[in-house]
Amino acid sequence: MRLAEKIRYLREVEGSLRSLGRPMTQQELVRAIRKERGKSISQSYISQIESGARPHMTQSTRGLLAQFFKVHPGFLVDDPADYHTELTSDLRTTEGKLDVWLLQGSERFASDPEVSEVLLKAAREKDTRRCFLLLGAILDTPGLAERLLEALKPDLRKPATSRSHRRTEERRRSK
Repeated sequence: MRLAEKIRYLREVEGSLRSLGRPMTQQELVRAIRKERGKSISQSYISQIESGARPHMTQSTRGLLAQFFKVHPGFLVDDPADYHTELTSDLRTTEGKLDVWLLQGSERFASDPEVSEVLLKAAREKDTRRCFLLLGAILDTPGLAERLLEALKPDLRKPATSRSHRRTEERRRSK
C-alpha cells in the first residue's frame, strides 16, 4: 500500500472512531492535531502526501502523524513492492479483515463512485459479515435481487445476465 493510501485509510478509520460516519477531512485532521497534539501541520502538506506529489514526509511529520493516529512511524511509508497484506495475523477477526478488505476495495474502485461508496458503507456496518450473508441469501433467492433493485433503485435496474436469472426466466416460460 502506498503512503497516500495509508493516510486516506487512517482518515477513514479516524472518522469512524470519532463517530463521524465518514472519513475525517484533511482540514478536520489538521485541527484535531493542533488541538490534541499542540503542533501544526498544513492541510496543503496532507493534500500533497495524499495526491502523491510528496512521496516522503519529514521525520517530525511522520512522528506527529504516527502519534495522532496511534500507529508505528514505520507504517507511514510505502510498502515494498513484494509486500502482501494477506499475510496478516490470524488473530485479527473476520470482521476486521472484511472491513480492511472493503476499505482497500473502495480505494481501488475510486473511479466508480457508486461501487466505492457501497464498499465504504459495508465497511462502516457494525456486522459486516452479516451484510455479506444477507447479500448471499438475496442472491440465492431467485428473482429477489431484481425485485429489490426495481423497488429500491429503479433507475439502476438492468437486465440480469446471471445463470440463476436465466434459469429462473426459463422456468417461468416453461410453466
